[in-house]
Amino acid sequence: MIPRYARAQMTEIWSPETKFRIWFEIEAYACEALAELGVIPKGAAQTIWEKGSAATFDVAKIDAIEREVKHDVIAFLTHLAEFIGPDSRFVHQGMTSSDVLDTCLAVQLARASDLLIAGADRLLAALEAQAKTHKLTPTIGRSHGIHAEPTTFGVKLAGHHAAFQRARTRLIAARAEIATCAISGAVGTFAQIDPAVEEHVAKRLGLQPEPVSTQVIPRDRHAAFFAALGVVASQIENLATEIRHLQRTEVLEAEEYFSEGQKGSSAMPHKRNPVLTENLTGLARMVRGYVTPALENVALWHERDISHSSVERYIGPDATITLDFALHRMADVVEKLVVYPERMQRNLDLLGGLVHSQRVLLALTQAGVQREDAYRLVQRNAMPVWRAMHNGVSAPTFLENLKADADVTTALKPDQIEALFDLGHHLKQVNAIFARVFSE
Repeated sequence: MIPRYARAQMTEIWSPETKFRIWFEIEAYACEALAELGVIPKGAAQTIWEKGSAATFDVAKIDAIEREVKHDVIAFLTHLAEFIGPDSRFVHQGMTSSDVLDTCLAVQLARASDLLIAGADRLLAALEAQAKTHKLTPTIGRSHGIHAEPTTFGVKLAGHHAAFQRARTRLIAARAEIATCAISGAVGTFAQIDPAVEEHVAKRLGLQPEPVSTQVIPRDRHAAFFAALGVVASQIENLATEIRHLQRTEVLEAEEYFSEGQKGSSAMPHKRNPVLTENLTGLARMVRGYVTPALENVALWHERDISHSSVERYIGPDATITLDFALHRMADVVEKLVVYPERMQRNLDLLGGLVHSQRVLLALTQAGVQREDAYRLVQRNAMPVWRAMHNGVSAPTFLENLKADADVTTALKPDQIEALFDLGHHLKQVNAIFARVFSE
């Protein structure tokens, strides 16, 4: 975890103090259930709760014990016993280390998911606000990076809003899949502990009992979780890439907010660079990078091994912390995005009306011209405009060329041709699109 790309709310979930507190709660809830079953005295369960809840766990001391015993859960239990006293002998009855570790990881990932969903909600709100502001702001749509047909900037953003609705759904599903509890003992047979204990701990922690834990929670759950995070990161990169392209000097239809006193380059004082969206592109690469190790964690030896453990100590904190930061950074970019409608219109007009070529093509076919002939007629009137634009020379517009072409005017009257250049035609279904995206 790098503090530069981390928010305190998320890093707190992964702190040693939080981890040990969750470990204690797992053990204490298990003792509650064991006491109800008559396995341990109820007074002992109460003492464990009271003394453990009041304790302040010394991370450095636990680490020192672990260096000696070479086992993290035993180190924690040894330290916990110092607070609880003689009743500590009832702690961890019938349990194994994975019961604590895997259940704790489930709690942490569930809490992390809640923050990620909140980040997605903030981004969705920002996208909705900007999309509705620019619902009818005309801009050029591009395919292969080349001018295609008109759209609106609001429709562009509505598409990203729909994408992040899907992202939110993925995060909710990932949370549900990862939020399972395992308190089943060695090799997961419940031989030394009653399944009722697992059910009690799961309920108290807001989890579901794992149907078959084999001593560890199956890692396909974790693989699906981190894969979902990777997809959401890619959706962030997609939006970031759009903004980066729109900020290019030759385009400049939108740009990141540039604050007073901000500097874009150590060498060139005029620079205003898309540094935030470039950063988001890099962060997305990191989150995706954690997906493959999670997939490789699925295959374990027999009922358990710990080949997954070291991987998850990295990717659990890093993937969630990085994506959390990225979601909020992306929301901040969208909230403050500077939009240039005049530049959008200027770029839209750059090709002298060529963006209406499909309407002319369709009108010719509807007037009785064969499609191949219609395509040839439109293209021969379009290409001179294209070449003139690229060569920087003045030439008749596309509309003027069409009206001067006898083969075209044989099929279409001049006023019919002019009507095909109405920008409003391309915006007529914007309301329908917004109704789908925003349930209007």
